[in-house]
Amino acid sequence: MSSSVNKEEINKFSKNAHDWWNENGSFKPLHKSNNVRIDYIKQQIYTHYSIDNTKNNDSSALFKNISIIDVGCGGGLICEPMARMEANITGVDADSVAIEVATKHANKSNLKINYLNGSIEEIEEKFDVVLALEILEHVNNPNDFIKVCANLMKEGGIIIFSTLNRTPKSLIFGVVAAEYILRWIPKGTHSWGKFIQPSELVKYCRDAKLKPLNTSGLTFNILNGEFEMNEKNIAINYFLTAIK
Repeated sequence: MSSSVNKEEINKFSKNAHDWWNENGSFKPLHKSNNVRIDYIKQQIYTHYSIDNTKNNDSSALFKNISIIDVGCGGGLICEPMARMEANITGVDADSVAIEVATKHANKSNLKINYLNGSIEEIEEKFDVVLALEILEHVNNPNDFIKVCANLMKEGGIIIFSTLNRTPKSLIFGVVAAEYILRWIPKGTHSWGKFIQPSELVKYCRDAKLKPLNTSGLTFNILNGEFEMNEKNIAINYFLTAIK
C-alpha cells in the first residue's frame, strides 16, 4: 500500500508549524473548537469503555489504562489534554517541524507523550483509541488511509474521525469565509474537492471492516462566537465514530 503522506500538504502546514500554540495564529479555529472536540472524544471513549466519569468528573486518571494514538497530531493540541488524563498517548505526524514544536511544548508542560515523526504505515503497535482529526482531507488516498488507521486498532477498539463535508455550505464557510474573509487560516489550506461526504466516509469505514456508530456535526454559533456540537447539522464539519 502506498504511503498516505502527501508531501505538498505537509509542506503547506510545515510553513506555519511554529504557530501551533498561538491561539490567534494560523490554527485559530482548532484552538477555538478544541474544548468542544475534546469533550466529544471523551464522551465517545467513556461510552465505549464504560467509564463512569460522573462520580469524579475532574479526575486526572480516567484514561490511565487506555492507549491512544493521534494521527496527524500537529503541535499536540489533542495529545496534551489526553496526557493530562493519564492516557498512554502517542502522537504521529509526517511534519518534522510540528513534532519538534509538540515535543518542546510537552516537555515545557511536563507531560509524557510519545511523539513520532513519520507515516502511520511504519507503526506496528496497536491502540485502544485511534484519532484521525482534520486529516482525511489532506492525505493521498482516504480509503487506503482509513484501512491503515483501522490496522492500528486493537480488536474492540474505537476510532474517531473529524473532517469537512463537501457541500456548498462548506465551500462558503469552510473555505471562502475561513480563508479569505475572516482569515482564520492561511489561504490555500483546504481544497474543497478533497472534502469527504459522510456517506463516502461510512463506505470507507465499512471497506476497512469498521462499524460506524455515531455522526455529529461541529457548528459555529455566530451569536456567541463559539463552536458547538450539533448532531443534526453536519453540513460543514463533522465527527464520525466507529468500532472494530
